Amino acid sequence: MRPYHKINIIESGEILVKIPLELFAVETPHPYEKLGANYGKYSPYFLRKTVVEKLIAAQNYLHSLHPDWYIQIFDAYRPVAVQQFMVDYSFAQAVTEKELKKSDLSPQELAAIWQQVYDIWAVPSLDMNTPPPHSTGAAVDITLVNNHGEVVNMGSPIDEMSDRSYPDFFINKNPEFHQLRQLLNDVMMQVGFTRNPREWWHFSYGDQMWAWLSHQPTAIYGRLVL
Repeated sequence: MRPYHKINIIESGEILVKIPLELFAVETPHPYEKLGANYGKYSPYFLRKTVVEKLIAAQNYLHSLHPDWYIQIFDAYRPVAVQQFMVDYSFAQAVTEKELKKSDLSPQELAAIWQQVYDIWAVPSLDMNTPPPHSTGAAVDITLVNNHGEVVNMGSPIDEMSDRSYPDFFINKNPEFHQLRQLLNDVMMQVGFTRNPREWWHFSYGDQMWAWLSHQPTAIYGRLVL
């Protein structure tokens, strides 16, 4: 349970719509589909209608500050099955990086690695009261592309399982990285998004995390059952 799971959801019933990708930068091929994740009938580039409208507004605001910069969409709507796929993938990757074998790990070692995974990844819960943020169609993972068409170096890659993923990690270590993360946050906050306190790249509008961070009494988007 995360703190935001205490927030009640009053589902609005708003539909998923396709993000107009021509207005944004996109990583191709999609990073999770490239690994084998199956999104089903919807691509990773869908969000709730209002969330898409706000994302377009954020892109327009970014253009007012940096005319040739773009928001790059990394991932948006994510079925719980894909959340489970990526949690399992990240666990296996962590074991491999430590040059360990799962079968050799003690219960304590297994628990420590799972804790590392869940510091970043939401639990792929099927409980309608505790949906993973991306499974609501209200959360989006993004970064920036500059006027040279280059992905901006934010100090750590999206999904890195380390303290560098925390938005303020570089506040006293690297002013440039911190300012770029703040630029991304400012652009998204300007139109009503909130940022995940553990991930510099994760923003949402309307889900439980958004409600918790913005002191709203209820969330308006729950898990989509499609």
